[in-house]
Amino acid sequence: MSNLSAFLAQNVIKDDKIKYVASKRFLDQDKKPVEWEVKGLTSAEDEMIRKACTKKVPVTGKRGQFTQETDYNQYLGKLAAACTVFPNLNDVELQNSYGIMGADALLKTMLKPGEYADYLAKVQEVNGFEVSMEELVDEAKNS
Repeated sequence: MSNLSAFLAQNVIKDDKIKYVASKRFLDQDKKPVEWEVKGLTSAEDEMIRKACTKKVPVTGKRGQFTQETDYNQYLGKLAAACTVFPNLNDVELQNSYGIMGADALLKTMLKPGEYADYLAKVQEVNGFEVSMEELVDEAKNS
C-alpha cells in the first residue's frame, strides 16, 4: 500500500505565480521591461473555459445529429486572460485606454502577434501542457 498522505491537499506543492516579460515594449520608470504575472488554473476552471468555447454543430448528412466543436483560438485567448494576474486585464481604465472591452480581446490588442504566440506558449507551460494546444490541434487534423 502506498502512502496516500502525499496526495492530501495540505501536502501538495502550491503553484507559484511566475513572472514573465511578455513584451519589451512595456517599460517601468527605470526603462526596464515590466514583468507580467501568470498563474495556473485548476482543471475545473479550465473545463469551464473550454465549455464556454465549445458549441454544437450539425453533422453533415445526419439529420438531427450534432457534434461538439471547440474554437481553440477562442479557448487559448480566454485561458491566457484567466491566467494573467498582472496586469489586471479586467481593469476598465486599461481597457478604455485601448478602446477594447473584454480581457481576452485586450490581451490580443496589447501584444504583437509574435509576443501573443509566445505568451500563449508560456500560459500553456504554466498549466502543465507538455505539448502546445496548437500542436495537438494540428496533430488531430492530420490524423
